[in-house]
Amino acid sequence: MSRTVFRAVTGALALVAAAALIPLGSHAWAAEGGVVIGGQPAHVKDSPWVVALSSRDRFGESRAGQFCGGVAVAPKKVLTAAHCLSRAALGVDVASLRDLRVITGRDALLGAGGKEIPVREAWANPGFNPITNAGDLAVLTLAEALPEKSVVPMAGSGDAGYAPGTEAAVYGWGDTTGNNDYASSLRAAKVSVLPDAACAQAYSGGGSGTYDASTMLCAGELLGGYDACQGDSGGPLVARGRLIGLVSWGDGCAKAGSPGVYTRISAAIGWMPGAG
Repeated sequence: MSRTVFRAVTGALALVAAAALIPLGSHAWAAEGGVVIGGQPAHVKDSPWVVALSSRDRFGESRAGQFCGGVAVAPKKVLTAAHCLSRAALGVDVASLRDLRVITGRDALLGAGGKEIPVREAWANPGFNPITNAGDLAVLTLAEALPEKSVVPMAGSGDAGYAPGTEAAVYGWGDTTGNNDYASSLRAAKVSVLPDAACAQAYSGGGSGTYDASTMLCAGELLGGYDACQGDSGGPLVARGRLIGLVSWGDGCAKAGSPGVYTRISAAIGWMPGAG
């Protein structure tokens, strides 16, 4: 039986970034390939809203404590995946994590420049269902405001970015091969938004998870090769200059017939706190 995975690094799991970032769910967590599978190097100067979540206490110094991705949607607000803040991922309750930070303005996790900003408050969607993966979203409030240029607008319902066939890009520092080969510098992969019918067919229930178009969207290539992977969870999926999804879960990384699944931003805009 195939195993659905969240795309985040958790206690005993290291996030994997594939060529196209793979969404995380209660199964496998996302990463990047080629670093972000099928991807290429990316630069924060071109996508300043991409951030990394860090806790050296929980994940060590080697990659600056990076364990998930995130995206700035307001000067003091960062969105990420709810599963990234779970006890399963962190090994402790997020409320007791004293060194939770957001790394911003830095391509290389251990590079010079940028900032590591403490998280003042962490809100994980209480409606997140780790069995169905629905509602996989969290909001972080930063202790220091980011510049306005470091914020990406969110795509509301009816935005053209959600149309099947739209070209999008996923970003992260996750696993680049699916074999625990984590990226040390930011990567991005081009993927296509896929029709809900194709996603529902790929994830029709059972061991691979169930796709719910009301809260999720999927992207990648049905033949595989581009996807998110472990370590990419919570990272942004951007189309037409707007945020349309967060890396959430998927069946493996960049597998044919198993596209990455993302939290649908338009479904969450109305109820997420203070992200506007």
